[in-house]
Amino acid sequence: MGDLLKSVKERSKKRKRLLAQTLGVSSVEDLKYILGTAEVEETSSPKSVRDDDEKTPTMKKSHTENLFYRDSSTFLKGTQSSNPHNDYCQHFVDTGHRPQNFIRDVGLADRFEEYPKLRELIRLKDELIAETATPPMYLQADMKVLDLKSLGTKFDVILIEPPLEEYAKGGAGVAGGTSRSFWSWEEIIDLEIGELAAHRSFVFLWCGSSEGLDMGRNCLRKWGFRRCEDISWIRTNINNPGHSKILESKAVFQRTKEHCLMGIKGTVRRSTDGDFIHANVDIDLIISEEEGFGSFEKPIEIFHIIEHFCLGRRRLHIFGRDANIRPGWLTIGPELTNSNFNSELYASYFADNTTTGCTDRIEALRPKSPPANGGKVIRGRGRGGFARARGRAR
Repeated sequence: MGDLLKSVKERSKKRKRLLAQTLGVSSVEDLKYILGTAEVEETSSPKSVRDDDEKTPTMKKSHTENLFYRDSSTFLKGTQSSNPHNDYCQHFVDTGHRPQNFIRDVGLADRFEEYPKLRELIRLKDELIAETATPPMYLQADMKVLDLKSLGTKFDVILIEPPLEEYAKGGAGVAGGTSRSFWSWEEIIDLEIGELAAHRSFVFLWCGSSEGLDMGRNCLRKWGFRRCEDISWIRTNINNPGHSKILESKAVFQRTKEHCLMGIKGTVRRSTDGDFIHANVDIDLIISEEEGFGSFEKPIEIFHIIEHFCLGRRRLHIFGRDANIRPGWLTIGPELTNSNFNSELYASYFADNTTTGCTDRIEALRPKSPPANGGKVIRGRGRGGFARARGRAR
């Protein structure tokens, strides 16, 4: 019986030491202040409590205040870590700063600082894109009545930024004091995007962060595209920390990202179609600051990703705004305030060449797919060296 009691006491002491470490207090004796049991213990001796209060009231008060838990900077709740500052989720609860705010080197200027060849490649491609870009053109039009065939051009790249009904939850319908018309997915899928696409082309569709992922795939299929990528925009809130104002009923988590689905039409291979695409130059992730409450604006980096990837010069931006007008792009949408589009003049820009071309230096620097082994594609192998298939050869 004595050994059993000794073992229980040892386990109790060990639990108290572990609890003290978890709560970030210096000794086991201080646990009573953190756990709120100090008053109970001290009331058993009223005289001693009265004497202590008369002698050092300010000292006792300051000692308890220093140990009292106020936020997660004191300890890492729920773990045994001695470094609470790595818990970015709890930090978000306390301060409103999202975990992605602390990812380093996410900007276009800082991303390739440690990779001089990639930095040179990006600089050379940007210079070539600027040299071959057409003057910016824009057309103010109601997309529900505009005949897209009247544009008179087949496009290599189509970027669609629809005013989804989802955005109305964030106050975008009244931002800036102007009323906005939101589109349902049934209206978006009825757009004749397939009539605008060249025989080999790409579409980029912003689809929000909820039902749009499924509905966007339906749109791509309807328009004759195959989904080949999903670009995610992770929204930071460094300049305006706080909790999201876009909250769904009974929601537990907050949405802090949006998706841009990428579709491909025709046959385009990264290993053989270097005249039309340069793959692996950028990543499929955008980390940037979100705009103010109720804003429609998307990160400008999506334009850089598209221009670096596809060498086609015929670029169309649907549902664009004045802030999106850009050299090398035709921007159309109902929120534009002016128009300068001329279909014949626009088509004449591509009479000689529809692509930007490529210099020898860019070709040498850009990432390439590994050469095929004797013209045969090397298939991946599953675990244990067996070929991936539904069943193993017997």
